[in-house]
Amino acid sequence: MTDRALLHGALTRLVPTTEDDVDLLAQWFASPDFVEHWGGVPLSRDEVAQKYAGRRPRVGSFLVWEQRTNTPVGYAQYWHGGVAEGGIDMVLGPQARGRGLGPDAARALLAHLCGTLGWRRVTVDPARGNVRAVRAWQKAGFRQVTGETGDCLWEFRVGAGRPVD
Repeated sequence: MTDRALLHGALTRLVPTTEDDVDLLAQWFASPDFVEHWGGVPLSRDEVAQKYAGRRPRVGSFLVWEQRTNTPVGYAQYWHGGVAEGGIDMVLGPQARGRGLGPDAARALLAHLCGTLGWRRVTVDPARGNVRAVRAWQKAGFRQVTGETGDCLWEFRVGAGRPVD
């Protein structure tokens, strides 16, 4: 069920990960700056290959590319959580943050998930202290909600957020 679609935003494009991306992903996920808000612990190449190179059947894994420079700048994934819903996770390298790339990539994912796949609800769960990520998700149309366990979640609902292109 892994998605092989190439997704386009105004500033970014999302390209499905393959085995050829493992070395780049391993380099990123070994960097404390990259995983600061993604588990906080650098990962080994084997862990990265198993989790993030398109091998998980209910997760769509993508490299985020900046279109202007034609450079990979981050990783994004979506996961199925139920009928017509699921979640997104994303991390950009430090050089790509604060430039509008995150909200743009999120909108490209939302257009695919809600438009093409027919999802009605998408959630994200940025770390509470990650103010930059929270602002990026807000710019993409997510609104804060309280999760079932009292955790703070952000959601995008078709019809409640910004229109999906």
